[in-house]
Amino acid sequence: MSTWINNSWYVAGWDSEIDQAPVARTICGVPMMFYRRLDRSVVAMRDACPHRLLPLSMGLREGDSIRCRYHGLKIGSDGVAEEMPLKTDAVNKRICTETFAVAEKHRFVWVWIGEKEKADPALIPDLWPCSREDWTFDGGYYHIKCDYRLMIDNLMDLTHETYVHAGSIGQPEIMEAPLESSVDGNNVYLSRWMPGIDAPPFWRGALKKEGLVDRWQICRFLAPSAVMIDVGVAPVGAGATIENHDQGVRGMVVDFMTPETENTHHYFWGMARNFDIEDKGFTARFKRQQGGVFAEDKEILEAQQAAIIANPDLRLNAYNIDQGGVRARQVINRLIREGTAMEQEAKA
Repeated sequence: MSTWINNSWYVAGWDSEIDQAPVARTICGVPMMFYRRLDRSVVAMRDACPHRLLPLSMGLREGDSIRCRYHGLKIGSDGVAEEMPLKTDAVNKRICTETFAVAEKHRFVWVWIGEKEKADPALIPDLWPCSREDWTFDGGYYHIKCDYRLMIDNLMDLTHETYVHAGSIGQPEIMEAPLESSVDGNNVYLSRWMPGIDAPPFWRGALKKEGLVDRWQICRFLAPSAVMIDVGVAPVGAGATIENHDQGVRGMVVDFMTPETENTHHYFWGMARNFDIEDKGFTARFKRQQGGVFAEDKEILEAQQAAIIANPDLRLNAYNIDQGGVRARQVINRLIREGTAMEQEAKA
């Protein structure tokens, strides 16, 4: 049984990553190729020529079609053969390459994993800050050599910031603040409220003033593999609460972990914010800084994955700080079981 949820939308790439040149990316164990047609709509196709299985991403673009670089089989953007290797041969329309449902939303290109006829764009996770006009959003991509669920564990347990990110967003108060967690359907919430503390370096700079602040962190897991983290600070006395906190500076850390294999994943990260939204220089500087923070996570998680493989007789343990990740995994496991049961019923 796979470790990821089927019949779900996954991020395949940033909208800026996918252009007319083919991009190869394995998603949930399936080698895929993505490119844009001349009208800029996105094609998602299995990255294997139906003739001798050479990756089609190595092929040559001809209009909206792809010609295999091995023997010249030409495949249309619908996955159907348009021209045979021998020009004298009649085209066999039964020669097809699997295609996948795709959509664009929230600055991302999404691909549907599962039964194609069930691909409804309305089911794309609601990453609302990425598309709001009064917010700005940007981010980046890392290939991470670990199980995607380890990254979810990491993002749903921000106590690690105190040690892993001590120079930017970490501070001791994170370890001292009580945690509140809850589950609502396929969503898991973990919140932390830190009143009357000194702001860490990044948030002090964002607020542009000295003084004690109230700080919040609200993590939300959305199936199949997204985590949104509502973060920010407000001056003490401004009236911010855990429920209502637009009085200071607020951001939404947006993370989507797309499984590649059982032990690797694609990590799409970014932050939307509601302050200094017109300052493009700040956006670029912050993107570099945020990329550095997530590079620290990458180092930790890849070492953790290597240790898991090197210690097959040991298992992960969960303490109170892990409750967000534990509950997220429970949701993932339930949805995998439900999907497996439905597949078995369909086959019966």
